[in-house]
Amino acid sequence: MAIPLFANAQERTLTIEEAMNIALENNYQIKQAENNRGLADTQVRSAKADFLPNLNASFNGNRTVGRQFVEEDASFDDRTTYGFSGSLSTNVTVFDGFTNIANLRRAEAERASDELFLQRLRENIMFETASRFLQVVLNQELLKISQSTLEASESQLEQISAQVEVGALPMINLYNQEATVASDELSVIQNENALEVSKAQLIRIMQDETITEVIPEMPSVEDLSLVPVDLNLQELIEAALEIRSDLRAQEYDIESNRQTHKIARAQYLPTITAGAGFSSRYSDQISFMGDPVPFSDQFFDQNISRNIGFSISIPIFNRWNTRTSIENASVQLRNSELDMDNIRFQVSEEVRQAYNDYHSIAQELESSEKALIAAQRAYDTEQQRFEVGATTLIELNQANANFVQAQSNRIQAVYSFVFQERLLDYYLGQLGQNLE
Repeated sequence: MAIPLFANAQERTLTIEEAMNIALENNYQIKQAENNRGLADTQVRSAKADFLPNLNASFNGNRTVGRQFVEEDASFDDRTTYGFSGSLSTNVTVFDGFTNIANLRRAEAERASDELFLQRLRENIMFETASRFLQVVLNQELLKISQSTLEASESQLEQISAQVEVGALPMINLYNQEATVASDELSVIQNENALEVSKAQLIRIMQDETITEVIPEMPSVEDLSLVPVDLNLQELIEAALEIRSDLRAQEYDIESNRQTHKIARAQYLPTITAGAGFSSRYSDQISFMGDPVPFSDQFFDQNISRNIGFSISIPIFNRWNTRTSIENASVQLRNSELDMDNIRFQVSEEVRQAYNDYHSIAQELESSEKALIAAQRAYDTEQQRFEVGATTLIELNQANANFVQAQSNRIQAVYSFVFQERLLDYYLGQLGQNLE
């Protein structure tokens, strides 16, 4: 069974947009939400159908054996009789306290809420996929830095080993450099592991069993747009309060609870229904002048009856069940309104935090570039000084460690800035509009 399962497994080169599209197509939560949306459509159709009259047909056949009353001679006799009857009836609700109208509005509000919930769920999956994709790219870049550092350390070890052999440097320098190489090897191993873990997490959220290895395709750091945008915090909050699908979904939840409250109150009002019916019957005991009356004459002519009427049901006392239903509906309505206030505060807080983080990371982006340039110059200077014997190996390794750290800080600042842009779009509720 395992052979066909992994027969098509492959390595896949993906852009961030392709990864998000795969996750959206395969995610089980989205499929469940789409099923719920289909169920909501069915409930709306059912609520609309409640305005229509019903139509019922029934047919009954019977065979009676035993002592029976004989109409012809007004006596009782033991005999077997056969009978058949049929009816067609319809009923329509004329007035039910506007329950059918409230029920339709509630179903429509629930459908709109499910649609917006699906939209926000899609945004969640897109954001989570983008986050994992960017983490893979970052870990990949950090691995390249550690590998490059290891290569430089090994090359430096070869040079120091040769100088120690000819007595130009003391043995302690060789030991120190070997320790540096070992530390760099450990850093490579750790970054390799971090990269594999992040790839596994990306594959997990895409839920595509044919993909066993991913190669992220991302513009180079030089090609990325790293220019911070001037943003107005109040405008961002107002836009989020207007756009966020989870906030709008809560509005429809409130409307649904409001209609539920109306349905509960309608139980105090009378219900008026109108109906009409058509029926007929046949019996083998009916005769005319001693001759049995045929089935067609009885069922289609002589025994036909019609009826039309209406009924009024007035609730008087139902053991306070109506009052309990109204109280329950009132509590649900108030709770949903409180949830709405909480979501509004949460949206404002998320946007404010994302805004502050965006400006902070923009500043880190600028400072990390300056620090990288300075660290590279310091390392180049120490390298030249070490070659002429003007500095020690310890100072050179320290300059190299500072340079590596500056490279790491720079690449993390770059992808943190890209990630923060996505995060800001996510909290604004417009991630799906900004995929490029």
